[in-house]
Amino acid sequence: MGSVGAAAWLLLAAAACARMEQDFYGFKVVNIRGKLVSLEKYRGSVSLVVNVASECGFTDQNYRALQQLQRDLGPYHFNVLAFPCNQFGQQEPDSNREIESFVRRTYSVSFPMFSKVAVIGTGAHPAFKYLTQTSGKEPTWNFWKYLVAPDGKVMGAWDPTISVEEIKPRITELVMKLILQKREDL
Repeated sequence: MGSVGAAAWLLLAAAACARMEQDFYGFKVVNIRGKLVSLEKYRGSVSLVVNVASECGFTDQNYRALQQLQRDLGPYHFNVLAFPCNQFGQQEPDSNREIESFVRRTYSVSFPMFSKVAVIGTGAHPAFKYLTQTSGKEPTWNFWKYLVAPDGKVMGAWDPTISVEEIKPRITELVMKLILQKREDL
């Protein structure tokens, strides 16, 4: 009887561990002001994760579109999560403070900004390793966009040639599903 009980306990423990499997919201990151934050605070929301750069040909159109998306959908459990990265063409050379000042002044950015990170290679931030592995798509330039569901699973990935406007219907669909689900839970 004892070994059966132990086997059952091991199976339960294994099942619990499987449920605790890593997802995007399980990571900790440093925000643009240098404070360690858990992405857990965004669980239950739809997120569009983007590796951004200040001096790229895609900068203007993307920051404008991302801020508009944040304005339109932000009140409905949605966030753009922006991660500055200097790995592509050295187009994000400034400090976190300078980056934050630039995007707030130029684009009135209101979405969460994080500290500069590597998104590819051995030094890539674990959250980006997760995005790359689960989507099967690794950033090859600035402004890759990853759509993350409220449960932390990756729902899609797009390179910078695909505009925010083109993927907005996918994002809106996820946000609408979330709103309806929350309404049912009341």
